[in-house]
Amino acid sequence: MSHVVVLGAGLGGAAAAYELRARLGREHRVTLVGAGPHFSFTPSNPWVAIGKREPADIQVDLTDPMQRHRIDFVPVAASKVVPSENHLLLVDGQRLDYDYLVIATGPRLAFDEVPGLGPESGFTQSICTTGHAERAWHTYQDEFLKAPGPVVVGAVQGASCFGPAYEFVMIVDADLRRRRIRDQVPITYVTPEPYVGHMGLGGVGDSKGLMESELRKRDIKWICNAKVSQISADSMAVTEVDAGGQTVREHALAFSYAMLLPAFTGVEAVRGVEGLVNPRGFVLIDPQQRNPTYHNVYAAGVCVAIPPVEPTPVPTGAPKTGFMIESMVTAIADNICAELEGRQPQARATWNAICLADMGDTGAAFVALPQIPPRNVTWARVGKWVHLAKVAFEKYYLRKVRSGNTEPVYEKYVLKALGILRLK
Repeated sequence: MSHVVVLGAGLGGAAAAYELRARLGREHRVTLVGAGPHFSFTPSNPWVAIGKREPADIQVDLTDPMQRHRIDFVPVAASKVVPSENHLLLVDGQRLDYDYLVIATGPRLAFDEVPGLGPESGFTQSICTTGHAERAWHTYQDEFLKAPGPVVVGAVQGASCFGPAYEFVMIVDADLRRRRIRDQVPITYVTPEPYVGHMGLGGVGDSKGLMESELRKRDIKWICNAKVSQISADSMAVTEVDAGGQTVREHALAFSYAMLLPAFTGVEAVRGVEGLVNPRGFVLIDPQQRNPTYHNVYAAGVCVAIPPVEPTPVPTGAPKTGFMIESMVTAIADNICAELEGRQPQARATWNAICLADMGDTGAAFVALPQIPPRNVTWARVGKWVHLAKVAFEKYYLRKVRSGNTEPVYEKYVLKALGILRLK
């Protein structure tokens, strides 16, 4: 009997646990380790942050679903992964031995890299976790709406996940218009991207023109090639550079409310483990999602080390979208099954990118097949139908997690819905 441990109970981890359980025989054991009992549908966090969802609307208690599918569930965070000894330690002192480990922890949020950044010890909000999004909503409702003023939304240098920032800035704009106070609120989008619509992907189709147009329609100003150096209670210092990295302008942006996405690193449980991670703590993998040093360790999702798509004047990272994560999980399940059957692992993830971004009163869809250029397909569209598609997808994915459905959601439903499969 082999014991497969999946570390992380988010989009990648929950899917990996279900798929491994479905693929492996009863003689093998599957354990899911998560930092708490709840799965959160992270793509809906921008809605929580503006009061359109309650946390309970986008969360699933995994205790019963995992038990029904014969998956051992340990809702306790890991403190250290020890791959040289095939075990991991949990924060409560438990030790879990494994034959195979799948790391799907997501990232550590590096708020500490910019003074004053973050909701806990800084002055800005976050939508990276559902807890942060809930706090952002309370601040918006209880403080900002009572004394409206300038809003700054965006991401800091080193960030790799830009979609939620674009969503949030436009959702806030739509909400302020609905409340008829938009005229009291100047909005600025701040980003390390070299241009609006870059999104860490080098652009997708005409995403530059499309996103610039959407921001102009909403009278949202933007600063690209931006490095945030310091944030205080009501102002942030932003350096804007040119294509060569030379300073063009220094901005002192006043704000009454700000939401900035941080850069990511690997989580503390894996950081500094020689041979397992890179200097930023992201897990090193080969084309089969397997660590080159520890061949019984696989990884999927945001915790994986992927180089930037291209150099940029201010550092940006490459995003790991849901479609990419789903394909990573399927490849991992294939390869662990192959190893247990005495075959060489050969499955590779497709690493395609799909983003459905709600924009309050409309939405934008982006497809990059594959994510890293050159691509077979680049496609971008705006329309109210994207909002409806994201709502439907949210409901379907939450049902998938509750039921343990292992169907490839992005491949089977999202791509077909967008009419893209025929172009592959």
